[in-house]
Amino acid sequence: MRRSTLWVCALVAIATLGCDKIKPIVDSIKSKLPGAKKTPATAIHPAADTTKAQPAPAAPPVQHPQPPRLTSSEPVTDKPYASQDTGTVDPGMAERDVYSQWGPPMGVRKIAGFTYIFYPNGCERTCGTADVVTLENDHVIDAIVRWPGHHYSGQSSSPASMPPGGRPRQGGDTLKVRRDSSR
Repeated sequence: MRRSTLWVCALVAIATLGCDKIKPIVDSIKSKLPGAKKTPATAIHPAADTTKAQPAPAAPPVQHPQPPRLTSSEPVTDKPYASQDTGTVDPGMAERDVYSQWGPPMGVRKIAGFTYIFYPNGCERTCGTADVVTLENDHVIDAIVRWPGHHYSGQSSSPASMPPGGRPRQGGDTLKVRRDSSR
């Protein structure tokens, strides 16, 4: 499988992980697999005796802020984007170094050892994606950039974007059709 196809598959998988409609489907499939653990039924507990002194409640667990969700009910439209956070991201940079170059992201997704950091670029609809920095084990391995203020010094897995309204040549770029004159 080509590397670009793998990246597309990975991005699609990450984009759908937060989808509320996918999780019930995945859970139902997992429950039908042989050897799957059955979820225990909810236990019914008797009412607590309120006449006894109750111990002080434990401190609530520390809640870490979650990055904003990338899904929204509003349609994706191109909105002009301007930021003073510009610079070049280099392969091997740490996540904190990316934030110091490009500022706070619009979203972050983590799965296994990969981290995907999303930045606005002003052409999310026409480009088909936000600017994305991909990290593996906290080191930059790839970036897709479209905003002129964002730069990546490595070899991006995404081809350069086309100018607005630009179209590929009729017949494609590499396809050669050989005509058989014997017919």
